[in-house]
Amino acid sequence: MNKTSLHLLLSSVALFLVVCNAPAQTQAEMNDAACAKYKKADAEMNAVYQQVLNKYKSETAFVAKFKTAQRAWIAFRDAHLESLYPDPNKMQAYGSVNPVCRCGVLTELTAERTKQLKQWLNGAEEGDVCSGSVKIRN
Repeated sequence: MNKTSLHLLLSSVALFLVVCNAPAQTQAEMNDAACAKYKKADAEMNAVYQQVLNKYKSETAFVAKFKTAQRAWIAFRDAHLESLYPDPNKMQAYGSVNPVCRCGVLTELTAERTKQLKQWLNGAEEGDVCSGSVKIRN
């Protein structure tokens, strides 16, 4: 067997192994998986949001502005998503993969917002003069 034939044989075997070990997914399964990931990220964000509200419940001015900020963030999130996929007939315009794309964007934005919210739970470093309403860590 010459070098080229051996290389072709090994490449074919490698491709076969990758295909056989790859989970077969339909578009619907991929859509469901992507959107389940978003739902998990959203649940985490909502839990962190509630923890912040609980931790700062005695600070009424902060809580009111914090709630306003969260409502504004939700409006931003939704508007941003619509700016990415503005066509009203999303499946026709962007194809059956659109739910994967939309849920991917939602997951990314939500994870970033969760990180932002956690600053109120984690606290700021001693001496951080710009921490504002974020309490200093003990």
